[in-house]
Amino acid sequence: MRRPPPGKYVTVSTAGEPFRAFVPAPLPPKPGVDWTPALRRRFDDALLALGRLDAITSLLPNASLLLYSFVRKEAVLSSQIEGTQSSLADLLLYEIDEQPGVPLDDAREVSRYVAALDHGVARLRGGLPMCLRLLREMHDVLLDHPRGRG
Repeated sequence: MRRPPPGKYVTVSTAGEPFRAFVPAPLPPKPGVDWTPALRRRFDDALLALGRLDAITSLLPNASLLLYSFVRKEAVLSSQIEGTQSSLADLLLYEIDEQPGVPLDDAREVSRYVAALDHGVARLRGGLPMCLRLLREMHDVLLDHPRGRG
């Protein structure tokens, strides 16, 4: 039996700008989820991981410090896909104006990823919807250095 699509795309408008949005199908799905023992274990593991994350954030005086680290780690991993050699330590050294252990261009490129993510979050918090314009703005921030344009 084939499961129906998980939702559909609709065209909506915010602040006069049309965009396509995904509207998920109502829950629970029909037919229902087949809770095999393997799926149940994965589900339980995911719940445990979320519980650990929730516990960690409740112990931190400022949970945004955790987000700060996650954003930078994501930037390092995304940049490595593009061939940069920068590590999280290199990025942090670069951010405090110290010499990283890799070429400066690599650390600078990872820093642009962070700037693009920060720009996107700020624009979303300012009311701009997730739209093509926002993605283009983030792309412009990412490529705001000659190496990114090459």
